[in-house]
Amino acid sequence: MTGLVSGFAHPRDRAAAIGTDAEAIAAARRVAQGLAEGAIDRDRDQLVPIAEMNALSEAGLLGITVPAAQGGADVSFETVAEVFRILSAADPAIGQVPQNHFVCANVLRECGTPEQQRFFFAELLDGARFGNAQAERGTSSVLDIKTGVYRNGDAYRLRGTKYYCTGALMADWIPVAALDEEDRTVYAFVSRHAAGVEVLRDWDPIGQRVTFSGTVRFNDVDLAPDQIVAPWPKGPAATLHHAFLTLMHAAIDVGIAGNAWADTLAALRARKRPRHGARVTLAQEDPYVLADLGQGLAQLHALEALLAHAARTLDNARRGNVESASAAAVVAASGVKALAEDVAIEAANQLFALTGSASTDRALGFDRHWRNARTHTVHDANQWRYRIVGDWTVNAAAPAPLARRRAT
Repeated sequence: MTGLVSGFAHPRDRAAAIGTDAEAIAAARRVAQGLAEGAIDRDRDQLVPIAEMNALSEAGLLGITVPAAQGGADVSFETVAEVFRILSAADPAIGQVPQNHFVCANVLRECGTPEQQRFFFAELLDGARFGNAQAERGTSSVLDIKTGVYRNGDAYRLRGTKYYCTGALMADWIPVAALDEEDRTVYAFVSRHAAGVEVLRDWDPIGQRVTFSGTVRFNDVDLAPDQIVAPWPKGPAATLHHAFLTLMHAAIDVGIAGNAWADTLAALRARKRPRHGARVTLAQEDPYVLADLGQGLAQLHALEALLAHAARTLDNARRGNVESASAAAVVAASGVKALAEDVAIEAANQLFALTGSASTDRALGFDRHWRNARTHTVHDANQWRYRIVGDWTVNAAAPAPLARRRAT
């Protein structure tokens, strides 16, 4: 392909080959064990997770959605959601970093030319990482953007500034949402180290601290035509892009909830004395603690089942008529995303309520669960997710397709 040269931003070993859904889930569990060990330190010191992202690349997890015709495992949406849940239950910041990696891989699958698919899918099977440069600050809507792709002779130039660029710092390629000169949405796949690309370390939130979702500037970056993926010929209704994006957000929140409840259980089992007023000898015998714990775990298990159900809805849509089934996929993903926010935040709160004052020791890092949940869930209003489900159920109203427009 003209203008595209393979090359990774960070040295690493060659990616392992994953051939089945079961192998993908097993690899995620192995990687998650290593992620969990350093999660508190990474959060506290805001360490750049190069080694952790290399582990994802080397395990072969970043290429699991590559179609079988291109040499990939072509795993189901259900498997991808489970992989994200597993990784996020170990460290949700690391779990979030490749979210847009998979969404943009899906954009290539749905909208890329055969040449673009051959090149970039080979990159993914080698362990390449896609970053993210979609959103912008200072506009009247999250769908309003100023970043543009402009003709420059037989090629193009990219100009604009993005924020919430999760994973761009650790990426090999940064897919950029932009508008062409006819105000149509395109995705420019830009090398992380191309001239004119400036990735800033200005991400300083209360949670999800090592996603490094800060600013990226594109200062007249030269682009070959093959670097531009144009979804507009298919139309917004004919894609699972929105549903998949929402499903990945939900899987991260489900992982946060599971992480919080796992720490709650460990803290309760280690606790020596019951809460004041409890007429029992051990904390684990407190009937009110057990009731609250049982309720929380039941909600978690129901949420995990709902995540799998929503993912299967996307799988069914892909196997059938995507255009007619995409609305149902968005509704299913919106429902689990809305519930996951509520359950994750409640799980983080209950950890402290059920385990007492000792749980507030900063060395334990239990506050990261609430901070991570709260930071990750504020990118949209939860009521609108529930409203989508209600409007679909009562009025058979399909969610409106998302469409970017030029900011004025």
